[in-house]
Amino acid sequence: MRALDHNLLQRLQTWIDRGEQPWLCTIVKTVGSSPRPDGSMLAALATGEQFGSVSGGCVEEDLLEKLSRRGLADELPELIEYGVSAEENERLGLPCGGKLILMVQRLDEGDLKWIKASLTAIDKRYCVKRRVSLTTGKTQLIRVEYYEPLEISNSHLEQCFGPRMRMMLVGAGQLAQTLSELALAMDYEVLVTDPRQSFLNQWAGPNVELIQGMPDDVIRERECDRHTLIITLTHDPRIDDMALMEALSTDAWYVGALGSQKTTENRLVRLKELGLSTEQVSRLHAPVGLSIGSKTPIEISVAVMAELIQMRYRPTDS
Repeated sequence: MRALDHNLLQRLQTWIDRGEQPWLCTIVKTVGSSPRPDGSMLAALATGEQFGSVSGGCVEEDLLEKLSRRGLADELPELIEYGVSAEENERLGLPCGGKLILMVQRLDEGDLKWIKASLTAIDKRYCVKRRVSLTTGKTQLIRVEYYEPLEISNSHLEQCFGPRMRMMLVGAGQLAQTLSELALAMDYEVLVTDPRQSFLNQWAGPNVELIQGMPDDVIRERECDRHTLIITLTHDPRIDDMALMEALSTDAWYVGALGSQKTTENRLVRLKELGLSTEQVSRLHAPVGLSIGSKTPIEISVAVMAELIQMRYRPTDS
């Protein structure tokens, strides 16, 4: 789901196209504290050239030494553990009690097909899952509806690739600026739209795409899909309602609106009067964010991002 995945896959394709046989090292399990989450990847060559990360740096150094010294996974994928003892944690600089399990896979021109197909999926905004057999080394690519967390068994590794989540914020005020900062840090693509050019002119937030125009028009033009989030922030029903009417008619994964409980109740009545169905209105997350008593822009932004994390990783059977 991350832009880093796209860049790393592109690097693998470049290396293989020029005749190299890179290693792809993937974190398949973490225990305790870990510098990088499951699914993080490192691509490396025997020359020591690398791209990506599986730790803060010390594991990479040891791993690259192993790759260059004796080679790994020349025939079949191999699993490597780091942090199996307190002494190793101290030597490598891993957090206390942390352990990483990596799958190392040697790639060649036969892997170009799944690499190119994964890049296409990311570019065209759908998800695929690579399924690597630990017993044969074969890689399959399967199209899936939604991103699924990495899983590993005694026989297979399954890992998803797909588009970045795209966050569209309606309203270019202070809250949009702080929310953009957090969203970018969590690898969302962020767009900010506002019909009021004066607000866009005063934007003091991070470097994101700013779009002037009526939000319903912008939402239609951007063809919002199931990897899109739309959040209205202006407090002006003339702007927010128009955006929500369009957003709730799309396949957007999440549609949220800022406002108090009373504001939300009035908004729901207006949306139904404007012709939205009960089913469409029920998709609205409002007031936006987890109810944690947040008041300031940064607190509200934290509440919003926390709700998104909760929704993305909530078990499907809950």
